Amino acid sequence: MPTSPARLLVVVPAWNENASVDAVVRGIRAAVPDAGCLVIDDGSSDETARTARAAGARVLRLPFNLGVGGAMRTGFRYARDHGYDTVVQVDADGQHDPRDIPALVAGLGVADIVIGSRFTGDGDYGVKGPRRWAMHVLAWAVSSVARRRLSDVTSGFKASGPRAVRLFADTYPAEYLGDTVEALVIAARAGLRIDECPARMRERQAGSPSHRPLKATVYLARAGIAFLVAMIQPRVGVPEGAES
Repeated sequence: MPTSPARLLVVVPAWNENASVDAVVRGIRAAVPDAGCLVIDDGSSDETARTARAAGARVLRLPFNLGVGGAMRTGFRYARDHGYDTVVQVDADGQHDPRDIPALVAGLGVADIVIGSRFTGDGDYGVKGPRRWAMHVLAWAVSSVARRRLSDVTSGFKASGPRAVRLFADTYPAEYLGDTVEALVIAARAGLRIDECPARMRERQAGSPSHRPLKATVYLARAGIAFLVAMIQPRVGVPEGAES
């Protein structure tokens, strides 16, 4: 059975996203009004924390910038320690559509992690050139470990069920791209099932993208390192806990 909304926590890692976080939080509260909404202010120097709190989110402030991985590990630990058994990651830049959250959570009825894929369904999200090739290579590599065909292993829009929450509260990687590629490899090697469902992508509501096409070579190299690091680490098991 899918997780009840009362045990669902939407975690929003945010670094200097004052211009967009209000709309993101309000969108989450409209899409899943019974869920918890936690914004992790990742060392912002602007008014991200104040704006998120005013919009109705609970806010945890990190003393300095840890990156998405460090922020999400904080979110998973908060979920574990406060009785939430499902976590959905939503980026603070407004690109993820909160209306897709129920579909991701529904997928947890048969999977431990559900990725909101930008490359399935009817979406018009497009990546061209070397970065697209890099994403294809990464998808093939992670799919080989997960033993399931995955199309979008760098998506930051993901739902994690009870076993994944317990696993990631202790093991979620903080390094660059570790929150996507390495985390999925850790989960797959721990025996978790990973699936996908279509997700819509929108234009950023503020700021500029973190990746540029000319950086695709560096992107692939760093992602490859993250993949190799995950593969050479000892396998970890899922901590025991009550299942829903």
